[in-house]
Amino acid sequence: MQFWLLVFIFVITWYITKKRKWIYIIYKTWKRDIKLIIIGLKTFFCIIPFERKQQTVIKLFKKTVEKNPDKIAFHFEDEAWTFKQVDNFSNKVGNYFLSIGFKKGETVALLLENRPEFVAIWLGLGKIGIVTALINTNLRTKSLENCISIVGAEALIFGSDFVKAVTDIHPNLEGIRLFQFDTIDSPNQVQNAIDLKNVLTDFSNDLDDRFLQGQSVKDILLYVYTSGTTGLPKAAKITHSRFIFMACSIYNVMELTENDIFYNPLPLYHSSGGVMSLGLCLIFGLTMVVRKKFSASNFWKDCIKYNCTASNYIGETCRYILEAHKGQKILDHKVKKMYGNGLKKDIWEKFLKAFNNPRMYEGYGSTEGNVNMINLEGKIGAVGFIPIILNPISPIILIKYDEETYEPIRDRNGFCIKCKDNEPGLLIGRINKQLSTCRFEGYANQKETNKKILTNVFKNGDKYFNSGDLFTKDECNYLYFKDRVGDTYRWKGENVATTEVECIVSEILGPKDIVVYGVEIPDHEGKAGMIGIVDNDNSVNSKVLAEGLKSHLPGYAIPLFLRKLSAMPLTTTFKIQKNQLQKEGFDINVVQDAIYMYDSKAVDYVPIEEVYDDLINGKMKL
Repeated sequence: MQFWLLVFIFVITWYITKKRKWIYIIYKTWKRDIKLIIIGLKTFFCIIPFERKQQTVIKLFKKTVEKNPDKIAFHFEDEAWTFKQVDNFSNKVGNYFLSIGFKKGETVALLLENRPEFVAIWLGLGKIGIVTALINTNLRTKSLENCISIVGAEALIFGSDFVKAVTDIHPNLEGIRLFQFDTIDSPNQVQNAIDLKNVLTDFSNDLDDRFLQGQSVKDILLYVYTSGTTGLPKAAKITHSRFIFMACSIYNVMELTENDIFYNPLPLYHSSGGVMSLGLCLIFGLTMVVRKKFSASNFWKDCIKYNCTASNYIGETCRYILEAHKGQKILDHKVKKMYGNGLKKDIWEKFLKAFNNPRMYEGYGSTEGNVNMINLEGKIGAVGFIPIILNPISPIILIKYDEETYEPIRDRNGFCIKCKDNEPGLLIGRINKQLSTCRFEGYANQKETNKKILTNVFKNGDKYFNSGDLFTKDECNYLYFKDRVGDTYRWKGENVATTEVECIVSEILGPKDIVVYGVEIPDHEGKAGMIGIVDNDNSVNSKVLAEGLKSHLPGYAIPLFLRKLSAMPLTTTFKIQKNQLQKEGFDINVVQDAIYMYDSKAVDYVPIEEVYDDLINGKMKL
């Protein structure tokens, strides 16, 4: 009798405690959840009419111009471009490319620094149905050549700053028409390149609207490159519909109006700066401040100069801004809201204190993916949340994964297993072609698209996008980014594919046992690259390696560390134990192998002992 009484008391206590716990969770989250649901509905009912009426980005920009022709669209250095001026320039571009035989559906690659003409060029091409591939300006040699070829570009438009980069691959650009857009007085001209700035002067500011009539929101507007999880950069499709969805989402989340002035120092070839932020200007009529290149020391100066009220960031830029204003408090700016991703907890807290507490909308998303979330409440550390009430129907799910292969773990019926609260899991998003919020448009290469799709996840026939990222979720449904999986790491706000770096290293050094992976550095966002090479005969020339990497890779992709391994650590199935190497990092108290660090001035790898203490104590500027 006593035993059953104890069991009864235990069950009742458990039930009450559990019930009270859920009451508490709902009490804590209901305002947050309702706010997100309202924002979601506003975005949904904003997008649906656009899609039904086939209102493309080009048509919406035309309406913005008609509404505010003389309003400033872009501040750039000492220039101010009105919406009408942007429209006129883009019409010249459209008329010129029509005159030389370009047709709807063809692709033109654009390699140009941040400036108003960057936007006007792709707008002009978009007006006549040409797709623009936005090339990362850091790319060189094989990576650059790959980005041009994988989209089947008919032409390449490039700025004066990239004459050498284009000249280096010129022999491999046969059949591709070249257009040089001079942004500075330069005597250097790529062979056979047409002077685009000069020829545009002869063309009309007006463009026939009939070219807009056959365009659909499902048409591809842009290609934006992402390293994904393996190999060379991939060209993600940005349809008109996706562009509008991304811009509408951030507009509603941040509760912006056309009176806001948006400071955009991020690259226009990336989705954050060139789609989400730029869409605020083109679709909603906000004035935008564009900077040629991000400058931490000038960030607040620019914001004050142009009376900016909102801006964007990536985690690294916030750290740079803090370092540039160390010991200072900048309070006389008008920036009230900032959105971005990759902001670490310690940097977040310091940033708020130093710069007058702007609301930080930390989020998560990928250029090509359908998994998007945002932290509305400013909860430090979280990248977003799933409303409790939407748990049963949420398209965003965490599933269990194998820690060695990073593949989903499946049950005896062959289906994936959902994670419990606070359990690390692989983030996936349900694919639904009927909803713009759940579509996965994929890449230019269908094979690469298929690699990112999981099938038969929870039932036969379903499909999910594999983000390749690990998260945890707490009891209030806040999500926290943990790590990237597979052959990739993130450094200086850019994704780096380890397989691409490994191929370059192999080309430089010849046949060697090589592995590339990311390692954490104290007080720095992301992971820096490390090369592990088995070099028992001491034949690796670090100088040759460093120079070769510099000539083939953008600065952020050059591994910061070199480790000369005595043997490659392997599993029983002969797979490289990257996890073990990552955990050991560059800790000279743990690693017995020789470790070197990249010296950008000497272009060489030097013994890490020379700089180890400064690196660990955060005194070294990377």
